[in-house]
Amino acid sequence: MTLEHHPLIKEFPEYRAEIHRLKTEDAEFRQLFDEYHEVDREVFRIDQDLEPVSDATAGQLKRRRLFLKDWLFQRLREAAHG
Repeated sequence: MTLEHHPLIKEFPEYRAEIHRLKTEDAEFRQLFDEYHEVDREVFRIDQDLEPVSDATAGQLKRRRLFLKDWLFQRLREAAHG
C-alpha cells in the first residue's frame, strides 16, 4: 500500500483559486488550513511507522483530519458558489 500526503490542492484541484484566495483573505480558513496540513503530516508519519503512537491516538488524529477536511471543503464550496 502506497502512503501519501493529502494536501487540499490535491484533494480538491477544482477549488485551486478558492484555496488561494481564502488562505490570504480569511484568517479562520488559513488557521484551519494550516492545522489540516499539520495533522496530515502527523498521520503520514504515523502510517510510515516513523512516530509510534497508540491506535486510539492515531484514530483521533485521523478523525480530526477528516473533520478539518470536511469543514474546509464546505468553506470552499461556499466561496465558489456564493
